[in-house]
Amino acid sequence: MKNNKLVKRLLLVFLALVMIACVIVPLPYYIEEPGETINLKELITVNDKQDEHKGSFSLTSVGIRRATVFTALAAQIKPFREIISVDDLTGGASDAEYMQIQKFNMETSQNFAIEQALKLANKPYEMEYKGVYVLGIEKNSNFANKISVGDTVTKADGKTFTSSEDFMKYVKSQKVGQEMTVTYIHEGKTKEASGKLIKLPTDKKPGIGITLTDHTEINAQDKVKIDAGDIGGPSAGLMFTLEIYEQLIDKDLRHGEKIAGTGTISPDGEVGRIGGIDKKVASAAASGNKIFFAPNDEITKEMKEVQPGIQSNYAEAQAAAKKLKTDMKIVPVKNVQDALAYLAKMQ
Repeated sequence: MKNNKLVKRLLLVFLALVMIACVIVPLPYYIEEPGETINLKELITVNDKQDEHKGSFSLTSVGIRRATVFTALAAQIKPFREIISVDDLTGGASDAEYMQIQKFNMETSQNFAIEQALKLANKPYEMEYKGVYVLGIEKNSNFANKISVGDTVTKADGKTFTSSEDFMKYVKSQKVGQEMTVTYIHEGKTKEASGKLIKLPTDKKPGIGITLTDHTEINAQDKVKIDAGDIGGPSAGLMFTLEIYEQLIDKDLRHGEKIAGTGTISPDGEVGRIGGIDKKVASAAASGNKIFFAPNDEITKEMKEVQPGIQSNYAEAQAAAKKLKTDMKIVPVKNVQDALAYLAKMQ
């Protein structure tokens, strides 16, 4: 009898431990779900002043959290949840590298948005080239473990450059196996690293083995401050542009409406495709927005071959709105002018 009671107790303890593990032990997967919809009045000031017009422009986000057995099972039932692998999320980068890339993408998005808004408002500005931003490092690079993702390369062999293109031209004009000294900024400190150039697999030219892009910064008389906190990625570009532009010209573009949206912004004002738009539509609708700007991106033949059934962000957003049975209007935009034209018609 005592043995039976002991067995039952042990079984209960075991089941309790299993339940706890299902709730707290992380799996090698993440769950994407509707994130926050944030009123940009709370994040952006222009010339130390806040937007006082009625209504709002809001960015939308995708929430990401580590999966457990319990949350993974729940994601199978709840709408607008998706389970993804670590590699699908980070592209094979480490957690630290992924966060650095997301931070840079956000900074670039802010720069492009400020530039577009200043252009639209006919305000003077200069784009200052800060160096080459390191987005990735090849495993066979002789600069691996010296330069890190997130560093900014400012010189090669003591020479400075005006763009990443000029930097690459110089490096490719050298010889494979030749030693090069690179000056870079790591966590605010200027450092140097030397290593031999490798043969790049893409064009068989010499290179230092890094994935790079321009690191730029806007200089303007108008002081634009964006306090994005821990938000990362490039997808708020369009909405940043609209909010900054409204503040620069001090004109009510929204006509009192709550407007959300998503989409990257390029230097020429094109609105680009983003991921997880269905979750962003769900978040925006739950926050009471009446209008949602969605990228009306072109789906090419090549894209369809790689991913059959792929749809434009606009089509995905429409499908999500239909599923939600929301009266929030989904508005397609190819560029920032499309959004401004729609806002002008609201008068």
